[in-house]
Amino acid sequence: MRKPKDWGQPCPNPECSHYRLMNRGNISAISTYMTQSGKRRIFYCNKCDHCFAETRDTVFFDLRTPEDKVMMALKMLLVKVGLTDIGFVLGVTEETVLMWLDRAAQKAHEINTHLLRDLPVTEVQLDEMWSFIKRKHAQQTEADGESSDLNEDGRQWVWISFAPEFRLILATFVGPRTFESALQLILMTAGVVFGVPCFFSDGFSCYLSALIEVYHTLKTFPRTGKQGRPKEPVKEPHPDLVYGQLIKKKRQGRLQELVYRVRCGAERLAELGLSISTSLIERLNLTLRHALAPLVRKSQCFCKDRAQMRRRVTFFQAFYNFARPHMSLRLPLSEQETSALGLIHPKWQHRTPGMAAGLTDHVWTFRELLTAKFEPFHNQSNSG
Repeated sequence: MRKPKDWGQPCPNPECSHYRLMNRGNISAISTYMTQSGKRRIFYCNKCDHCFAETRDTVFFDLRTPEDKVMMALKMLLVKVGLTDIGFVLGVTEETVLMWLDRAAQKAHEINTHLLRDLPVTEVQLDEMWSFIKRKHAQQTEADGESSDLNEDGRQWVWISFAPEFRLILATFVGPRTFESALQLILMTAGVVFGVPCFFSDGFSCYLSALIEVYHTLKTFPRTGKQGRPKEPVKEPHPDLVYGQLIKKKRQGRLQELVYRVRCGAERLAELGLSISTSLIERLNLTLRHALAPLVRKSQCFCKDRAQMRRRVTFFQAFYNFARPHMSLRLPLSEQETSALGLIHPKWQHRTPGMAAGLTDHVWTFRELLTAKFEPFHNQSNSG
């Protein structure tokens, strides 16, 4: 038997004392086997005598399809290709592609959960993007277009929170344009950032109520001694909460005026020297519409249910944050670095939003995105 070494493979046996722990010297590579995708290793854990394949807990586990075909299908989902077209090109059924997407979304959710934590974010931009599920027509509850949540049919919005300093997608949610959806987005965002950042959005009224619901202090009222019930405590904005709105007034589809409103935290906003803006998250909306076929405005590639839309958006979030270099984040290489790499002309160091935020140290390959493995939170010292 080969000597154990740090293979970066956790033991997948729940009954093992080293379950999901990595680089503890308990894993050995004992043999290999051939598949359509090439040679694969079989590992052995000396703590529980458990054997497992290197694809365990990855998108490719127990698949008979070559890895290149699976990755091609998932890449096509990220470049505005519909399920029917993917099935036609690769010779598979739509159900098979959806099964691969489900696995990729689960892995993307695991990546987002492990890496997006306690982020030192100063500014967060919020926005929601219109789409539809199953059919275009939706039940309307208000004149401004807010939809009810009685069913999934019709209008649905993709809700996004975005850190412009890192170009990082913090949280995504798919749901109707209601207070509950806005609250869910704020809760998800609060779970990944450290402290209370500044929030900027459009004029949608539910954001302020959702922010106060999450970031607040309770104002209590003393008893007066008079007859009757005392006043209930009132939620007031947290002292550090800053929220600004950028409202675009249009007439006949043309922009007429930009209105800036500071709803709370004007003094802290002035101290930080930030300006109210939603330009970067609106640019991200365009990137999403050019990447995911169901978000194209005039398209027949719409999703049949909300869960499928959520899987697509979750997978795109992980891909965008860790495997897709962002041009505005690149850094020029020095002459010494250029010479060391054997380059004649000056080159750039391409970076992803995850690299800019200090979460990873390199641009992930697409295969890394589908095979990443992590330790449990309480055992992790470095997630990058």
